Amino acid sequence: MVPGSATAQVDGRYLPGTGEEFLATIDRLLGPKVTREFVNFEDAPAADPAGPTFAALAGSLRAEDPLARPVPYVMAGGTDAKSFHRIGITSYGFAPLRLGPGLDYLGMFHGVDERVPLDGLAFGTRVLDRFLDTR
Repeated sequence: MVPGSATAQVDGRYLPGTGEEFLATIDRLLGPKVTREFVNFEDAPAADPAGPTFAALAGSLRAEDPLARPVPYVMAGGTDAKSFHRIGITSYGFAPLRLGPGLDYLGMFHGVDERVPLDGLAFGTRVLDRFLDTR
């Protein structure tokens, strides 16, 4: 470090396929007098929602709940998908769970009272069992 200089660490995350745009934005915001260095930099992997695996996941879900509308999403938290992606394995974050409207699941999430209803767990088990039978 140069005397009189300062350092800062920033945790930045970007959507799959936007890594170059993300870095260009960071560079523009930093300006020409600031350099960036990586403590860690990983790709943001994506799983194809138009592929056969997503179709099988969606079909398994709809078979148990015809009103279900499967949609892809980006997980903001930690996941093993990056590690699997490095060795060529595509990951889908699929954990089917049916929750009733009166359950404040988000309020309990990772709390001391986090729980799911048994019927919601049984629903998810049926969906996953159906999915594994289709593969």
